[in-house]
Amino acid sequence: MSGSIYSVIKGTGSYIPSKLVRNEDFLATEFYDSDGTKLVKPNQEIIDKFLEITTIAQRYYITDQKVTSDIAYFAAVEAIKSADIDKEELDYIIVAHNFGDVKKDNKRSDFVPSLAARVKHKLEIKNPGTVAYDITFGCPGWLQAVIQADYYIKSGDAKKILVIGAEALSRISDPHDRDCMLYADGAGAVVLEAKTSETPIGILAHKTRSDTFLYSKMLHMGKSFNPDIKNKNELFLKMNGRKLYQYALETVPQAIKDCLDKSNTELSEISKVLIHQANGKMDDAILKRFYALYNIVDLPENIMPMTVSFLGNTSVATLPTLLDLILKNKLDPHRISEGDTLVFASVGAGMNINAMVYKM
Repeated sequence: MSGSIYSVIKGTGSYIPSKLVRNEDFLATEFYDSDGTKLVKPNQEIIDKFLEITTIAQRYYITDQKVTSDIAYFAAVEAIKSADIDKEELDYIIVAHNFGDVKKDNKRSDFVPSLAARVKHKLEIKNPGTVAYDITFGCPGWLQAVIQADYYIKSGDAKKILVIGAEALSRISDPHDRDCMLYADGAGAVVLEAKTSETPIGILAHKTRSDTFLYSKMLHMGKSFNPDIKNKNELFLKMNGRKLYQYALETVPQAIKDCLDKSNTELSEISKVLIHQANGKMDDAILKRFYALYNIVDLPENIMPMTVSFLGNTSVATLPTLLDLILKNKLDPHRISEGDTLVFASVGAGMNINAMVYKM
């Protein structure tokens, strides 16, 4: 059969933890400012403002005995089942995360062996040709891993690749920082497969950028805002929210447009925009600015599926989980059909941005 080799999504899977944490569960939390000053505002007022700014009303945490590689494995099982493949035929397993396995009673990141190696072990894959490795790239890590997988497939080096995004942000967020309410846990996975086609399908194009000169420290690890915390050496995820918000608005819309241009895709062809979700209001603003690049004010209805209000920010797990929920008809009213064109986009620590155009 003549044609070109494309990377297509053969199957998807996700894992949403069982521990539901609502905003009201933070009513008894002691919040501090970055200078170590205890906040005097009532927690109800803090929580109400948080909801207004982010749209996040709840999130899910992993149970005490689980770690990130566990939930990565759960998502992997679902993706392999969905793809209906022999797991021994996988050429690569790539796991995107940022903190390794962090235990409930020990905040130290555990990366050895890699989470991908742990997942391969849990899957009981015996094939030494199934290469397992990790990628850390901030929140855009899963999408960057998919981009790497696409290069492997297009080069002829691989035919089937499992790409997982998994994170347990509840383990590394400062419980005394208001931003802790942003973060959640979860895992999502896809199986990519090589397919020969005379017409473009699957991954059509992708673009990535890293802005480290001015913006590398907008997300970083730092000490707790609570000056009285017992372990002074513990580090937690910290964010410069205002500057990150502005950076995202200034760069993500153009990055998406650049990717569309690279793929020779018209704006009117887009069926869904699947974007990393750290803040609902920010994503709405990004979408408006993206369409404004085409001088469009009235946005298409239901173009951007959202999960952030009930799943929170799950970092690298956001996009694969979002895709899995839609494909399995678990996110009404959203549907994805054969022939649809999807846009994926993500922004996060680095600062890194990537985008991808995909044809179903």
